[in-house]
Order: sequence, then structure tokens, then C-alpha cells
Amino acid sequence: MPSESPPLWNGPPSEARNVGAPSVDEPSDERRYAIDIQVDPRYADRVPVAALVEVAERVLARAAQPAGTTLALVVTDDETIRSLNRAYRKVDSATDVLSFAATEGEGFVTPDDAPPYLGDVIIAFPTAQAQAEAEGKRVEDALRLLVVHGCLHLLGYDHATPEEEATMWALQAEILAAPGKE
Repeated sequence: MPSESPPLWNGPPSEARNVGAPSVDEPSDERRYAIDIQVDPRYADRVPVAALVEVAERVLARAAQPAGTTLALVVTDDETIRSLNRAYRKVDSATDVLSFAATEGEGFVTPDDAPPYLGDVIIAFPTAQAQAEAEGKRVEDALRLLVVHGCLHLLGYDHATPEEEATMWALQAEILAAPGKE
């Protein structure tokens, strides 16, 4: 994953908007965690916001994160993720998901009494959609997997070695198989 933290995520270009999730600033009474989700309007009608928030919460619960833990999910286009990939990983191509942990690079300062801010998970919708089609799966399932994968990276999991990969893949499968609100 990127070796330096990006500046605070400002979202996709100015036409982006937050949709269907509690803000980062305040978890709702029904939610234990604050998941801020930004969806590029071009994909808003195809992104299952509630399902993505629910699976992100499932990851945080499985990792025993404290109430109020926050993170951002961003669903964007291939060009935006390619630009981020080029800037932070020195790889000039689109990818399906990037994770920017708040603990990477220069320290992310939060007040001592503030809930943990884990970082940002950025997903390229067109790449996720192409992967789903190639594998004969629903795009919702591909997006859910990428949210789990990205959140696990925020929590420090990696897949650089066969052992790490086996651990991370097993945890992904466990989280995705768990019954949810869907």
C-alpha cells in the first residue's frame, strides 16, 4: 500500500456528493461506527450504499474497533484511482482499490479523546464492474469484497507473503460469509 499518506480526501471532482450514510462526524443512534461514503454521481444508481456501509461495519466489529471509529469509503472512476496510484504507489495504471491508512506516513493528528480515524478506502467502480463481469458475479459482491479488502488494509493486514495472504483471504471470506442485514 502507499508509503505516504495522501492529503485529506476531498472526494472526486466537484460533482461528487455524499449519499446514504452517516457523516464521519457523528455515528447515528443505529450505527456503532461512522462510515462516510462518497459516490461519484455517475455510479450512484449502481452502488449499494447500505450494503457497503454494513460490510465495513462488519469488518470493524470483527476487529473489535471501539465505538465511533471512523473511515471513509469513496467510489470513483478509473482515472481518479489511476492518478492516486501514480502519485502514491508510482504505478501508472488503474487498480480496483487503494487504502490510505491514517497511520501511514506522517502522523495523522487526532485529539486524544477522539474516536480512531482509520483512513480512506478508494474503489474504482469501472474496474470493479469489469472484474465482476469477468468472474460472472454481481457488481455488488465485487464492491463488498473490495470494501472488506480495503478496510483490512486500514487495520494493518497485508498480502505480501503467502502466509499474510492466506490470513487476509480467510478473514475476507469469513466476514463476507457472516450473516448481515442485507
